[in-house]
Amino acid sequence: TGYSEPPRMRKLVTSPLDLRHWFLDRIEREAERARKGEPAGIRAKMNSLVDEQVIRSLYRASGAGVDIALLVRVVCCLCPGVAGHSENIRVRSIIDRYLEHSRVFCFHAGGEREIFLASADWMDRNFDRRVEVLFPVEDMDHRRVLLDAFEIWFADNTSARVLRPDGAWERLHPAAGEVPRHAQRELYEYHLEKNANVAAATGIKFIPVTRKGAHPGTHHG
Repeated sequence: TGYSEPPRMRKLVTSPLDLRHWFLDRIEREAERARKGEPAGIRAKMNSLVDEQVIRSLYRASGAGVDIALLVRVVCCLCPGVAGHSENIRVRSIIDRYLEHSRVFCFHAGGEREIFLASADWMDRNFDRRVEVLFPVEDMDHRRVLLDAFEIWFADNTSARVLRPDGAWERLHPAAGEVPRHAQRELYEYHLEKNANVAAATGIKFIPVTRKGAHPGTHHG
């Protein structure tokens, strides 16, 4: 309840002291790689993007050539796709049957793919007025799952909405001849398959829980 200096952490990053600066530093590292002509990219999933310092940093990274793809479920104060300003930033939202509440952050990091989970959105209140924590994902299988999830989220063309440069959200629909992709259903089936593989190897059984009469991944109200 007090505001004392915490011990230095080896892997955890916390607010209200360090988290915003840590994100700004990671974004700038990607921008510096892009300025040198090296591959650079940022993938992030959160509920809201409001913090002005982070938004300005993302604009600068876009100008440097960093490929930025954001999944922002609710509030986004960043304007993507503006020529000469944010043309390398894409923003989409998925609101469906299941609550998308996780925060996932991935930085290209020269090909090392640094991946982190956190309790915080990119918001002033999370950086300045709350105790939040971020930690690295180091297990290789868990890292693969999160990278696969990003691929599935950004392939959704049935329940996703894309943020346009004018601030309007546009609902996606499969183009003529395009295969419909539904992120939540695909992730559900993805994890069922992984659980089946674990069960075959260990004998542990996983029982999917669904609402009676509802197909997994369908939207209800």
